[in-house]
Amino acid sequence: MTLPTLTIEQQTRQWLEEVVIGLQLCPFAKAPFQKNQIRFLVSQANSEEELIQELIAECQILDANTHIETTLIICANLLDDFFDFCQFLNWAESTLKKNQWRGIYQLANFHPHYMFNGCAYNDLQNFTNRAPFPILHLLREENISSMLAKYPEPELIPQRNVARMQQLSIDEQQRYFAYLFKNIDN
Repeated sequence: MTLPTLTIEQQTRQWLEEVVIGLQLCPFAKAPFQKNQIRFLVSQANSEEELIQELIAECQILDANTHIETTLIICANLLDDFFDFCQFLNWAESTLKKNQWRGIYQLANFHPHYMFNGCAYNDLQNFTNRAPFPILHLLREENISSMLAKYPEPELIPQRNVARMQQLSIDEQQRYFAYLFKNIDN
């Protein structure tokens, strides 16, 4: 069953607000969220080729609209398999390079089955990058550099995030990451 576009965007906004901002996983997300500078695109792509075209179009939109801080491309129809998603990221990165956007835009990513190399699937470290849908996150490189320069010990952000995930009770894990637990019988 395919979810309506509005529901997909709402779930993604809720995840961003409650998990990423609410749990302070990204100290830089709150301001652009509150200023409505985050663009949410629910991808209509039904193939990886179409998704690459959407990625290109989003970079062009960011080029033309400097008031937009960042774009989340939400892949509701594609790349459910994390391995396929990782393979696609290579193509997406090479597309940025080919179009001379490397150094202008940085591509971050999130996935419902995100798994850091060397981690067990259920390791809470993975939850720092788990989202309700596969997401390609385009960030302005210049803005990231500027924010990191002003933030105390930005290199410790990943460790803080892992510690935050490890502090969550089972009930909190199920509340914040309900989309991960929806198929588990209670």
